[in-house]
Amino acid sequence: MNAFGTVKSRKVIQQLEDAGHEAVFVGGSIRDYLLGKNASDIDIATSASPDEVKSVFPHTIDVGIAHGTVLVMMDHEPIEVTTYRTESTYTDHRRPDEVRFVKSLKEDLQRRDFTINALALTLEGELVDPFGGREDLEKRMIRSVGNASDRFEEDALRMVRAVRFSSVLGFEIEESTLKAINGNAESIRHVSVERIKVEMDKLWMGTEPQKALSYIVESNLSKHLPKFPEDVQLLSACAPFTSALQGWSALLLSGHFTAIEIANAYKLSNREKDFLSAVQKAFKNRQAGRFTTEHYYRFDLEVLIATEKLWQAIHPSLLGITEEEIYEKHKELPIKSRDDLKVDGRDLMAWTGQRGGRWLGEWMDKIEEAVLYRKCPNDMEKIKEWFHNEYERQE
Repeated sequence: MNAFGTVKSRKVIQQLEDAGHEAVFVGGSIRDYLLGKNASDIDIATSASPDEVKSVFPHTIDVGIAHGTVLVMMDHEPIEVTTYRTESTYTDHRRPDEVRFVKSLKEDLQRRDFTINALALTLEGELVDPFGGREDLEKRMIRSVGNASDRFEEDALRMVRAVRFSSVLGFEIEESTLKAINGNAESIRHVSVERIKVEMDKLWMGTEPQKALSYIVESNLSKHLPKFPEDVQLLSACAPFTSALQGWSALLLSGHFTAIEIANAYKLSNREKDFLSAVQKAFKNRQAGRFTTEHYYRFDLEVLIATEKLWQAIHPSLLGITEEEIYEKHKELPIKSRDDLKVDGRDLMAWTGQRGGRWLGEWMDKIEEAVLYRKCPNDMEKIKEWFHNEYERQE
């Protein structure tokens, strides 16, 4: 194998080994490396205790020392180093009641969720794979480490992670693992929606979200996730998604939940909430006919594109609007917002000698409309001429 890891991360492992400790690369970065993908978020696991790690390096930060994690500052780059550990029962379905540091790498890997994540790589490039993770990678299979039900009882979020991996990697979920998700699906209610949202954001952006959506229904997770439809046919018809926002907006197709209900259920940000609300409004307009000049002006491009995805999912046999056409129509607009107008309220007050008031907003609306619909060019002198003609006519 080619050398794995950054120069600085390899230097951390080398210094731990020089101090008499075992240290390896672990986790998802090894999985991605074996799949030929760019390995990001490189983590290091070690037999050294947190105090021993701190004694090896002059600059460290305690980021999660109770769980064995120390941030090593190697030439100004933060490298996460975690002590080998085992975990006790998870009475809250999220956090272990007790963490015990161990010297065995196999014990550490045994606590991980799926075999494809229970992999380690030494500095010399030797793969440590006690649970058949590499074989499962070759089979394109998501399988729990050990007893699947035990893993999901420990942390119920792992069930959503399984379906997320099926979307991101395009893998199948192994039969007994899927059965265990079905048997433990209700426990997802114990998991905070913030943690679920992080996984769902990644699921929407996967290469095969249709596969994940199908698993969510098949495993009965759909019955226990907040505001999630049990029929995902229309959702799947919208996939793949170019952004997580498109995925969230696709939930509107169920017809059972409003934008606000979805946003509140998953604690979406204000920006995400506004996006879903805009799609909901734009979709009603689209159902009445093709987008008009007003729609291209009032709605963001991404809102229009997401809306068209929803419309085409419902009307697959009808001629839709291509993304290229949406971009072109938006590009052709004489102005993209009121800020583009060559005049403002101060100009109107100067032209009329009047103070500001309600009339000012009303006339700015009229000017905006006149320029948008090309009744008047977006030029100060032309707008002034148009304004005087219209203003005098209403005197």
